[in-house]
Amino acid sequence: MDADRERILIVEDDRKLAALIGDFLESQGLAVETEADGGAAVDRILGDPPSLVVLDLMLPGEDGLSICKRLRASGFTRPILMLTARSDDQDHIQGLELGADDYVNKPVRPQVLLARIRALLRRRGEADQQAAPKRLEFGALAVDHGRREAWLNGELIDLTGAEFDLLWLLASNAGRILSREETFVALRGIEYDGQDRSIDVRISRIRPKIGDDPEMPRIIKTVRSKGYLFVAPESDQ
Repeated sequence: MDADRERILIVEDDRKLAALIGDFLESQGLAVETEADGGAAVDRILGDPPSLVVLDLMLPGEDGLSICKRLRASGFTRPILMLTARSDDQDHIQGLELGADDYVNKPVRPQVLLARIRALLRRRGEADQQAAPKRLEFGALAVDHGRREAWLNGELIDLTGAEFDLLWLLASNAGRILSREETFVALRGIEYDGQDRSIDVRISRIRPKIGDDPEMPRIIKTVRSKGYLFVAPESDQ
């Protein structure tokens, strides 16, 4: 397999669909592998980590939510993009809460899937190619872009890759309101559709991790009809 190409692992029990998606992604310059057994996916991913995992929600052996949870608990930080045949927001929210970076609904539109994959890989690549570490400190909270880690009172904060990207975006724009549209494009590479709740879900998960009050947030504020505002913790705002 070409070492210069980003390697994608598709975990999907529908072999025909996996082959169709794989062929399309291969034609676009990606190196693709497939895995049909959910039960074998975790060991395979951790044993030889791909650049990105495309993970079906419904799988034999072990479902996608369980796999996602186990991967994040085992320290896998690379992007996970979930496929779901369900339109229920709760499935999307649960997947994001367990550490998925993005999701695509079935039936899969190959061009949409490709755009999401490229956005996730680009975001990861930009972080990896930083010439020098960038570190922001706000009282007891420290966020290090070079190491992609954050600490509160000297203790490492457990963040998924997507949560770190959102925290860094907000923290590096402290004092400035970021619109939902601006935030969505920066993190996902596509325009905001007015309905997607993934950013709100991540913010709700980040707040308690950085010592913010979920009920009365003082650090990451949601500004009605405008967007999101990161207020430096030592600020009296």
